[in-house]
Amino acid sequence: MSKALNKMGTAAAAEQPQKKPAARPAAVRPVAQGGGQPAGQAPGRPAAPKKPLLDSVALPQGVRDLSVEDLSRLAEEIRALIIDTVSHTGGHLAPGLGVVELTLALYNVFDPQNDRFVWDVGHQAYAHKILTGRRSRFATLRRHGGLSGFPRPEESPLYDHFGVGHSSTSISAALGMAVARDLSGGRNKVLAVIGDGSMTAGLAYEGLNQAGGMERDLIVVLNDNEMSISKNVGALSSFLSRNLSTPWMMRLKKDVEQRLRTFGRIGEELAALARRGEDSFKHFFTPGTLFQSFGFNYLGPIDGHDLREMISVFEQVKELSGPTLVHVLTKKGKGYEPAESNPSYFHGVGCFEPETGKAVKFAGCSLPSYTEVFGRALCELAAREKRIVAITAAMPEGTGLSRFADEFPDRFVDVGICEQHAVTFAAGLAKEGYRPVVAIYSTFLQRSYDQIVHDVCLQNLPVTLCLDRGGLVGEDGATHHGVFDLSYLRHVPNMVVMAPKDEAELRDMLATALAHEGPVAVRYPRGVGVGADISGPMRVLPLGKGELLRDGEDFADACILAAGSRVHPSLEAAEELEQAAGKKVAVFNARFVKPLDEEAILALAARFPKILTVEENALAGGFGSAVLELLADKGDLSSVRVKRLGLPDHFVEHGTQKELRAETGLDKNGIRAALEELLQA
Repeated sequence: MSKALNKMGTAAAAEQPQKKPAARPAAVRPVAQGGGQPAGQAPGRPAAPKKPLLDSVALPQGVRDLSVEDLSRLAEEIRALIIDTVSHTGGHLAPGLGVVELTLALYNVFDPQNDRFVWDVGHQAYAHKILTGRRSRFATLRRHGGLSGFPRPEESPLYDHFGVGHSSTSISAALGMAVARDLSGGRNKVLAVIGDGSMTAGLAYEGLNQAGGMERDLIVVLNDNEMSISKNVGALSSFLSRNLSTPWMMRLKKDVEQRLRTFGRIGEELAALARRGEDSFKHFFTPGTLFQSFGFNYLGPIDGHDLREMISVFEQVKELSGPTLVHVLTKKGKGYEPAESNPSYFHGVGCFEPETGKAVKFAGCSLPSYTEVFGRALCELAAREKRIVAITAAMPEGTGLSRFADEFPDRFVDVGICEQHAVTFAAGLAKEGYRPVVAIYSTFLQRSYDQIVHDVCLQNLPVTLCLDRGGLVGEDGATHHGVFDLSYLRHVPNMVVMAPKDEAELRDMLATALAHEGPVAVRYPRGVGVGADISGPMRVLPLGKGELLRDGEDFADACILAAGSRVHPSLEAAEELEQAAGKKVAVFNARFVKPLDEEAILALAARFPKILTVEENALAGGFGSAVLELLADKGDLSSVRVKRLGLPDHFVEHGTQKELRAETGLDKNGIRAALEELLQA
């Protein structure tokens, strides 16, 4: 199965001036329309420009009435709009371009309003958004207050039938919808559109297994974007699979089996022999046996850019009953040469020049990202320690492990989109004396919670969890913010939880984690650090000890206890407040969310009458809660007033990190405002 990037760790999409959708960029290959002079046109006279179909067709219903030629024109227009928009907003370009024809074929045959569509992950649903009433707002894609980069029922209750963002959920969700339809006496179709990368996850197979066993009317469209699954692609395999699964052939096979059974035991044996013969014959030419073993009728593989063929197959599928899987071959980045040549880069991309595909360079920051610092530091440590093994879940580039994979290929493992497996696999390595480092985005590590508790922490194994994108991640929004990890990790016994204030401290924390004889989580944010010096050697930090960064005997007004990415903004807020109002505020870098530096925090609570805790994590159960628990159990809450600053008890929408931190009060200005409110209380 493919290890294609079906997750969304995108590059930052910087704010750029909006512009109206332009003509098709030069790098977009036009869909062939056929040659020759149009009938009735005078030789040499240029053809009158055709009105764009996006402007003249009532969508999405109008897709059903278009000819294949007009659908090809519409595909070209949609592709140009996606390229132009994503070049300004950033986003998941290659997946969206690869399914334009597939989306049109589906909506030509099925009813996107009454039939139910679940787009797995959802980063492949840009064409779906354009076709379902959001074309006029498409320029706001992933902008603060604009369209989400993923399907969201709140955004379009009529057409976004299920909220998505993480991979491999579509089959299970679609099966639930199919059962609900049957219980309600409905007759609509339910479709799950899932990529081959998402098929690496166990959840997809759990859904397949249940769906095949229940024999419900369910359609799974497997979007295989040329990464794996099938090498046996050609006219014969496509012909065999389609024609052995037509409704009349299905009825014929059923009738023959019933007639053979009338001959008793001999007939039963003949029927079984016929089934085995068909399976062997099809398996020789097609990859369908795997899905047939789950109880699915299998059709494919078919060309996912051949509208005529797809429409024919989907019309056929529409008449079938029971679970059916349609295997569609597409090309990531289809129609845009830069994305076709480098689909991994254009899977999730920042702003770029549509004519060339080159990234737009912005003046200013040239600092390395936390991800890059982590990757380099791990390589440095691995060169000295042969027991280090790096593990990722289909995100070697996104987690900074590409360099490690090149330098230490025998000690690098990409497990695919299998976070649960990644953690338990790491536990097995640790049990045998190795030092596994599991690099996963914070939001995706949520999927392996039971494995963290049961397989790692219960056995107190030295597994290092490196949580990239801890905190607010920006334009990918609510499905991708890593804002719960401090809460869901700190209460697990044996777990050590660290959050660095800068890139130098990240290096030290990585060295500290690998020196510790037990499970450790290091969480760090998306983006660049503050420019700390990372040229020196890494050092092992004393376990559970923070550092007082700003203090003085005359400091008597308040103290900020800050964790991770909010330490430096807290320093800036404290300094500004002193300059503006003469208030004396100390700042303490916690470093460890677990174990807390109890001695230091209790001493600060005894010195300062007011304490502000600051974290880029959900307030519920986070760092501030840990401080309050400590003061309640071992301190004197009657002598100190504590205010917690963090993320509220609701999901934060999409926007730039700067916008979202300002909105939630976690930037310098928000921290200062919280300080002023605390001091006035």
